[in-house]
Amino acid sequence: MPCLLPGLLLAGAACAQPTEGGALRNWFDDPFLALSRDQAGCPEPAGPRVSEAERRTQAHRRAEKGTTCWLAGEPDCAQSSAYRYDAGIADAIRADATLGATLAGSSVWITVQGRVVYAEGCVRDAAQAEALERRLRALPHVQQVIPLLRLQAGQPPPYRVFPGR
Repeated sequence: MPCLLPGLLLAGAACAQPTEGGALRNWFDDPFLALSRDQAGCPEPAGPRVSEAERRTQAHRRAEKGTTCWLAGEPDCAQSSAYRYDAGIADAIRADATLGATLAGSSVWITVQGRVVYAEGCVRDAAQAEALERRLRALPHVQQVIPLLRLQAGQPPPYRVFPGR
């Protein structure tokens, strides 16, 4: 599970490193994509890849979160599960031609889970992080953006790192 720390810029937050207890997999097929890989030495995040034990822990929460909005009849919940929006959100991120210029000199990966977009990686500075967050928030069906971005080389990343990378 990604670190959920308050605030826009998480420059040196200490988050859990690779999970013990088995190989990490993307059990729920959450969209996970690399937007840029321009910053050398930026560790690849674990993203949606979790152990089997973590999968079991997440399963109930995901089922509940996925249907709550739709069952309540909220107007922005036409799909029966919040997770049904994720592929479309990921497609919109891939199609956003302005992101390339926004992310020059960075290494950023995106995970989409239940209409929440996690941006993990390394950016040049706070302005670049803020521009990325604005672009992602503007996409249709995105409920929340959680930036877990390292602002300075040499600091520990504010996200779980994929082992061996």
